[in-house]
Amino acid sequence: MSTFIHPSAIVDPGAQIGEGSKIWHFCHLMPGAIIGKNCSLGQNVFVANEVQLGQGCKVQNNVSIYTGVICEEEVFLGPSMVFTNVLNPRAGIVRKAEYKTTYLEKGVSIGANATIVCGLRLGQYAFVGAGAVLTKNAPAYSLWLGNPAKHVGWMSRAGHRLELNEEGQASCPETGENYQLQAGKLIAI
Repeated sequence: MSTFIHPSAIVDPGAQIGEGSKIWHFCHLMPGAIIGKNCSLGQNVFVANEVQLGQGCKVQNNVSIYTGVICEEEVFLGPSMVFTNVLNPRAGIVRKAEYKTTYLEKGVSIGANATIVCGLRLGQYAFVGAGAVLTKNAPAYSLWLGNPAKHVGWMSRAGHRLELNEEGQASCPETGENYQLQAGKLIAI
């Protein structure tokens, strides 16, 4: 399995790209970027210093991943979604020392044109819908929609909306995996 880097991509010396990853047209990876194995970066993706993408991440076209973003394995970043890295930016004030860490756990999915405000943690398999603006931490398996995004339900690992019964239980319609709501948190059982 070999790594593919399109000739139009710019990969600065010091960037690390895992085996089997694909870097497509007009991407730019800064020197401290770390890309795991079997990742795919679509057209026009920017990856800043100190960004980490775990194995199997998929980054769609026109996404900029700024310093402070860490993605575990199998994270999906939809087309033109946005990360921020400073809470109160001003062109005339340098705030690089104020960059916030944004952490996406395994299996998180971010829809097209969604915005993730910096400094948040998104739990395993959390799902942020297209166009949503996330301003709060997202628990594992949670579904967030709207602007500002609101927690509107739960999602399975396979990406299906779960319908909880009166006991707070649900099964994924695709895999049959079972889930239980306990103390406001959804867990796979």
